[in-house]
Amino acid sequence: MKVERVVIDTNVLISGALNAASVPRRVLDKVRALDGRLLFSDETFTELRTRLVHSKFDAYAEREVREMYLALLLPIAEWVAITNSKFGCRDTEDDKFLETALLGEADCLITGDEDLLIMTPFRGIPIIRASAALRG
Repeated sequence: MKVERVVIDTNVLISGALNAASVPRRVLDKVRALDGRLLFSDETFTELRTRLVHSKFDAYAEREVREMYLALLLPIAEWVAITNSKFGCRDTEDDKFLETALLGEADCLITGDEDLLIMTPFRGIPIIRASAALRG
């Protein structure tokens, strides 16, 4: 699977932040190794930033480590301006990931969210699990 321009949903990125040996972290490492781009919109990055600092994650990684993880994403990040269009996802909060992938011309959208996975392919963009991104 081509993963040079990808959207990775918030939960997958959080998993990567909390466990350096996880499949999500290995996907991120693959994107970096390919000199790829991690596509964000302001909306998707804000969701990640605000959720990642929740105290419920303190037991898994110190807040400073999680903030450093965010900083490590920035060199491979590319911002996409979205208009908050609706694309018919069962969870309308997930439409921002679809729009970011579409307007950012993503190779794929990586998620574990069934509300997104059932929409594959979305206008030609595969929606896959992190494990599938590693196989390709």
